[in-house]
Amino acid sequence: MVTAPGSPARDFTHSEAGTPEARWRESPEWDHAVRVGRPAETGVRRLIVVAAHPDDETLGAGGLIHQTARDGREVVVVLLTDGEGSHPGSPSTSPDDLARLRVEESRAALRRLAPDGTLQRLGLPDGSVHDHADAVVTALVDVVGEDGGSTLLVAPWRADGHSDHDAAGRAAAVAAWRTDATLWEYPVWLWHWCEPAQAPWADLQVLPLPDEARAAKDAAVALHRTQVAPLSDAAGDEAVLHDGMLEHFRRDVEVYLRLGPVRDDTLERLHDSADDPWEVRTSWYEQRKRNVTLAALPRRRYSRALEVGGSVGALAAELSRRCDRLTVVDESASATRAARQLLDSADGVGAVSVEQRRVPEEWPDGRFDLVVVSEVGYFLSPKRLRQLVARVEASLDEDGAVVLCHWRHPVRGWPLDGARVHEIWRDASRTPVVVTHVEDDFRLDVLSRTAAHRAGSS
Repeated sequence: MVTAPGSPARDFTHSEAGTPEARWRESPEWDHAVRVGRPAETGVRRLIVVAAHPDDETLGAGGLIHQTARDGREVVVVLLTDGEGSHPGSPSTSPDDLARLRVEESRAALRRLAPDGTLQRLGLPDGSVHDHADAVVTALVDVVGEDGGSTLLVAPWRADGHSDHDAAGRAAAVAAWRTDATLWEYPVWLWHWCEPAQAPWADLQVLPLPDEARAAKDAAVALHRTQVAPLSDAAGDEAVLHDGMLEHFRRDVEVYLRLGPVRDDTLERLHDSADDPWEVRTSWYEQRKRNVTLAALPRRRYSRALEVGGSVGALAAELSRRCDRLTVVDESASATRAARQLLDSADGVGAVSVEQRRVPEEWPDGRFDLVVVSEVGYFLSPKRLRQLVARVEASLDEDGAVVLCHWRHPVRGWPLDGARVHEIWRDASRTPVVVTHVEDDFRLDVLSRTAAHRAGSS
């Protein structure tokens, strides 16, 4: 590893001596660090470890991998790059050969730590994780899937100082937000460039490693031969991880930071980049879907309605003509601005309030006799979707209705698709489905607890 590319205030090289481990060991802060037990003791059924480069996972989380595997839990290692850039000036080994060697070293190390573990590769160019952040998030969401509630996702610390490590940590934090996975982050280069007095001790937690786990980790680290030993005697083939650096990973504990997931801003960036990112004003699909949605409403008029995820306000403009009062909420500031502009300029619009809120957490006050949730359910994690169901149920009038409408094609980058959103909603709600419309592109369900909606009365 060379100077950390693109990392502000982290101008270091692997060849420097760095902060000695003895100085770290002398820090009194270790006595106050929070100690955590094995993840299996807390109900974790699966461990997913993200590595920006082959060897990160062994250095930062080798003991955790070993203990989790010994507890009979599933272990998956995800390599974002093949690490071909670790020796850019090598006269003996090409980047392609180095990539092949490093991936095989990670496979061998994983077999030593977790014989039944699985290794997955993304194959991104070394040094470019930041440029592929969305692809990394999508890949991690795919690996975690819908079972994030019992998954521990472990990734490089988002402030480790190397651009690939930092980007990997940020991507994992977004994936954790989307999937409900528990997130731990492990530092690697922190121990090299940081002085103990400046370390983020308040955020550190330590996992004690029994002798067996330490021995397994030491053996696994040694299998990364391209990093712990010279490729040859020639200049440019020096070891990346010198003995002083390796001393940081021979401790009887591993160190993790539990900073929590990062609130996802993807939809905000999407709305900020285009006036109408979904083409809801011009697309025939969107126009026809609005017509079907309005036609499916069993009543002619509603007293107080709520639209969750209003985007740029196209549905709200038409829905408001059927409501005495309509509240539209969206998490995106750009979307709410666009919705207000559209509604202010549209003819015949009723009483509409457009509010920027993050739902289900920031829920509007009052009760509603109509709630519309259209094309938004799959942008919530499974846990947050169930919380949304509970919020809607608690604020819905006894004679009220819920309208769900979602795209039926695959949704990349989030764990749920439209079909699963409707299935979860039906299972979590005490309000039965009274109307269903299904076609190739979307599904629409109307839920109501009253016979009036079943009869379609006004």
